Amino acid sequence: MNVMTSRIPHFIGAGLVGLGLSLSATVQADDHAMKADIVDTAVEAGQFETLVAAVKAAGLVETLKGEGPFTVFAPTDEAFAALPEGTVDELLKPENRDTLTAVLTYHVVPGRIMAEDAMAADSASTVQGQDISITTMDGQVMVNDATVIQPDIEASNGVIHVIDGVLMPE
Repeated sequence: MNVMTSRIPHFIGAGLVGLGLSLSATVQADDHAMKADIVDTAVEAGQFETLVAAVKAAGLVETLKGEGPFTVFAPTDEAFAALPEGTVDELLKPENRDTLTAVLTYHVVPGRIMAEDAMAADSASTVQGQDISITTMDGQVMVNDATVIQPDIEASNGVIHVIDGVLMPE
C-alpha cells in the first residue's frame, strides 16, 4: 500500500506539471499574439493584403518588424483599389522599387503616435522625409486627404491607424 500511495501522488503531480506547462504555453502564445509586430498585425487583420504585398516588394518587411516604435497610417485594400487603374501594378514592378519605397515610407512616422496625440498635431514628419498634414474635423482625424477609419491598433513595435486612402508624396 505504501508503494501505491507514493505512485499516485507522483502520477497526479506529473499530470499537474504537464497541465501547468500546457497552460503556460497557452498564456505565452496568447501573450505573443497580443504583441505581434506591425507586419504580423497587418497580415492578421486581413484588410491589408495589397499593403503587405507592397511592403514585401519594397523590401521593408524586416524594417517594419524592427524595434521601432513606428506609427503606420495603413491604407486598406479598398483604398489601393480606388487608385487609378494600373497604379498598384506599376508600383509593384521591380524597376519602380524606389518609388514604391517612397510611397510606403510616406505612410510611416517614427515613434508611437496615438490618435489622441495626432488630434493635437497639425503635421508629422514621415520616414520618407516629407511631412503629412493632420487635421481634425467633426471628431475625425484626417491625414492629408485620407480619413482615419480605425485608430490605435497597437502592435509590439508601434501603432497602426487604418486610413481610407493612399498617401502620395509630392
